[in-house]
Amino acid sequence: MRTIVAVGHRGDPYRVRENTLPSLRSALERGADAIEADVRLTRDGVPVLLHDSSLKRLWGHDRPLAELTHAELYELTGGGVPTLRDALSAARTARLMIDLPGATDASVRTVVATVRACGAADRVYYCAGPAAMLAVRATDAAAEIAMTWTTLAPPRPVLLAAVRPRWLNYRFGLVSRELTDRDHRDGLLVSAWTVDTRRSMRRLMARGVDSITTNRIDVLSGMTGRRPLS
Repeated sequence: MRTIVAVGHRGDPYRVRENTLPSLRSALERGADAIEADVRLTRDGVPVLLHDSSLKRLWGHDRPLAELTHAELYELTGGGVPTLRDALSAARTARLMIDLPGATDASVRTVVATVRACGAADRVYYCAGPAAMLAVRATDAAAEIAMTWTTLAPPRPVLLAAVRPRWLNYRFGLVSRELTDRDHRDGLLVSAWTVDTRRSMRRLMARGVDSITTNRIDVLSGMTGRRPLS
């Protein structure tokens, strides 16, 4: 049976608050091969796990992350927003798929430097749109990249040559057998996000994807033989 990489979207968010250490651990306990986590920087340049630009949705504080030091963030959330260092430690040997919302060249350099300092470059890969992935490639010639692509038209060869992604990362509704066959012929792996129903998971498996990102990692793990279905 062909192996599908099972990726927990922000951990295990239907059970535990997303992008937290308990959420990462819960996803791994339920069979995730990798965790997708969003990384942004505090005002004093500390990479932390947070998808939104502010704390309002998850933590109830209408405060932009970019205006907070790490110490202030820690106080407001009771330490609930982990640093990237903490997340890499908690993931142990598992892979971390780092998404970079709101990335700048400077923030990318800080994130990549943190991954290197933690000795985790061999188990981290990066995802986001072309601009952020160009910044990653400029910072780390050896980085593994899953470039997010949001149209059916293939990326231009000049972009692929500059980014050198290993993966193309698609919204799941775009994925067809023709698309995966084309990307595989070009030497690329195909990942799809964010997939939460068994029907969609089965359809994507039949269409030849190599990785699925989901909020329901227990379901996907069961379908791929890693864990029994819940």
